[in-house]
Amino acid sequence: MARDNNLVHGSVHGFVHKKTIEAGALVLLAEYGRKYHVSVQPPIPVEEIIEAHLGLTFDIEDLPRLLNVRDVLGATWFRSREVKIDQSLDPTVFPSKLGRYRFTVAHEVGHWELHRQLYLSAEGQAAIFAGADRPVICRSNDKSPLEWQADSFAGYLLMPKSMVFAQWEAMHGSREPYIAVDEIAGLKVRWGLGEDERPTVEVARQMASAFQVSAQAMQIRLIDLGLIRTDVPEPGLFS
Repeated sequence: MARDNNLVHGSVHGFVHKKTIEAGALVLLAEYGRKYHVSVQPPIPVEEIIEAHLGLTFDIEDLPRLLNVRDVLGATWFRSREVKIDQSLDPTVFPSKLGRYRFTVAHEVGHWELHRQLYLSAEGQAAIFAGADRPVICRSNDKSPLEWQADSFAGYLLMPKSMVFAQWEAMHGSREPYIAVDEIAGLKVRWGLGEDERPTVEVARQMASAFQVSAQAMQIRLIDLGLIRTDVPEPGLFS
């Protein structure tokens, strides 16, 4: 699979197909594997990819104080080739946040891979990034096109389809989906959740552990791949 150095074509508001973003993540993993002669397996070594393979400076800092911006989780400086993650996600201090930390790191990799050329172009810099070297800032409540694209990239990077299927088959013996309707309904009653709230099921938590991602992120991925069903399938002709 060849690298596409122009994954995002000229507009921060333009549609980018999920398959294009997924292809970019898989190319990055393949390049890393070839460079270091390793077979990449979960959990994906995202910190090593960002520092050793991409050659970026990586740190954990107090980003709200550094940037004078509230609720900031990560930031990428393209010209100086730096990525910083907020100290509130430091897994050595807050082990329970390991999944969210790794997803945020992968999110910043997504910005680097998808949006670097857009930023460095005169058009992109003038349009969205005023200043000499202002970072792209990842905030917890930001759902702009750039952030959606970086989120999608992070999911594909940390939970590649082939690896998720392989782990599922190792755990369950087949690709038969898990029908989660009853478990979700029971958890909603137990926790007093609203109709639109969806708790994470046990199988998602088990899979998340192998990939070192949050159970919520894994559940979203498993639903997307059809391995978790949140509806009752229609009976087949010979059921």
